[in-house]
Amino acid sequence: MVKQIKRPVLATMVPILALGLTLSACSDSKDGAAVNSSASPSGSQTSPAATKTDAIKPVTLSMFIGSPYQQPTPDNKIYKMIKDKTGVSLKMEFLVGDLQQKLGVMIAGGDYSDIMTGDDKLIAAGAFIPLEDLIDKYAPNLKKHYASVLNQAKDPASGHLYVLPAYGVFSGQFNETGYEGPGFYLQKDVLKEMGYPTPKTLDDYFDIIAKYKAKHPDMIGFETLNFDWRNFPLLNPPEHLAGHPNDGGVIVENGKAQIFADKDIAKTYYKKLNEINAQGLMDREALVQNYDQYLAKIASGRVIGMFDQHWNFGDGENSLKSQGKFGSTYVGFPLVYPGAKEYYRDRPVVNINRGYGISTKAKDPVQIIKFLDALMTEDWQKILQWGTQGEDYEVKDGKFYRTPEQRSKADDNTWKLANKAEAFLGNLPKMQGTYSDGNATDPGTQPQEFFDSLKPQDQEVLKAYNHKTWAEFFKMPADNPIYYPAWSIDLIDGSPAKVAQTKLNDLSVKYLPKAILAKPDDFEGVWKEYVDQISKTNIKAYEDRINDQLNWRIQNWSSK
Repeated sequence: MVKQIKRPVLATMVPILALGLTLSACSDSKDGAAVNSSASPSGSQTSPAATKTDAIKPVTLSMFIGSPYQQPTPDNKIYKMIKDKTGVSLKMEFLVGDLQQKLGVMIAGGDYSDIMTGDDKLIAAGAFIPLEDLIDKYAPNLKKHYASVLNQAKDPASGHLYVLPAYGVFSGQFNETGYEGPGFYLQKDVLKEMGYPTPKTLDDYFDIIAKYKAKHPDMIGFETLNFDWRNFPLLNPPEHLAGHPNDGGVIVENGKAQIFADKDIAKTYYKKLNEINAQGLMDREALVQNYDQYLAKIASGRVIGMFDQHWNFGDGENSLKSQGKFGSTYVGFPLVYPGAKEYYRDRPVVNINRGYGISTKAKDPVQIIKFLDALMTEDWQKILQWGTQGEDYEVKDGKFYRTPEQRSKADDNTWKLANKAEAFLGNLPKMQGTYSDGNATDPGTQPQEFFDSLKPQDQEVLKAYNHKTWAEFFKMPADNPIYYPAWSIDLIDGSPAKVAQTKLNDLSVKYLPKAILAKPDDFEGVWKEYVDQISKTNIKAYEDRINDQLNWRIQNWSSK
């Protein structure tokens, strides 16, 4: 019942080593290089630490990025601009082969680049230096950026900030256009044929599936997944139906966590699945299939609907798009039990220990932090995320937008290799939300630009619901509680809490399929046996660990 980390979407990737890009930043100060006033793309001063007397001292910084990327062209315009304005030269090494094997070799030999992408294994090996003092002294832009989340961004085990989080820190207005979270999904063609209904409850939802399947008997009605760690499509729905956010295997009320697997909110859902299974509306292979089989069914265009997190079935949808079957892709809906308040959509959490860190082998950490700080300005962020005005985007009445030709270029991988800095930007500290002028921090989250970039079939669906984005199907989320989410709490391997969580998961994997596939008259007996087995598990140890850590977060994560 754990929410898994979203996988980044990468461009077509070819393993590559040693990309040397001459970028510059330096200073004549004894502490290292402070970025000079020309480090801003516009030539304006980038930070309070910069002075017009700072001298540029070319420097080469080595960098390891723990993902495979295709090599940018030597004349890539963004890297060239960074070179011209800062002088920093990056020698970038991208992942080749297995990440864990690569990290093991690096750790064994102590062979670290100056800058590396964060990883728990590297942190445990002592490969990074703490950053909080460097930020406090030399990086006013980063200090301001992370001010509200600094305590949350620190490594829980040591209390130090080793890695600058790349995502989860918002400024201005919270913007979200796409939706990658949990929901009850239905095909767009289904919605169109049924007159664009808006299901609110489980009964509404399965009524749509039943009516559509009656007309199209070859379609698969409802799909789910009960495989390996990807069993959350089966396990998580009750918490959302009952009006709770995704806290994994627990619901949290008034700051106190408890499991819900044995509660009525769970029984109600699985009894409903038992009913629809008896009606022939559920895929009979759903509870025994593996992940690849699940994706293959989605990619076939035959699945009417399912509960899932959008990112988890994204590969299946991408296959449909490549086939031109945009009507077979999906829209999510936030179903709730009667009387419950919707809480599906949440605000992204800070990605602790994921981003860029400075290694213990770096010769000049001050210069590195100043370089990263220089890029944390609106001028640079617009260049990195939108591109160059007049080339990559236009401005009308103060609003950023792209022409059809510019959108076409931005979708072309060959063009991106010469005009974007995706490999570098992916893990870089970045502004999210809106800039001070009201524009979204990137094209994908500018609502009108997002809508204009969609295929006609998708625009038709959004117009039918009077929306411009997929996120609008879900209620705008409030700020996350300071302790959120409970699923990210480390239960510690071998501890009573971890043993209890594992046992609970095993019981769910065993009994829920039995309950769903049972004859309707036998459901109550199977459910009672399931609940009885849970009661024999040391659930208190699991809940106590979660609650202890929730209290610790409340006490230690406040920015005040």
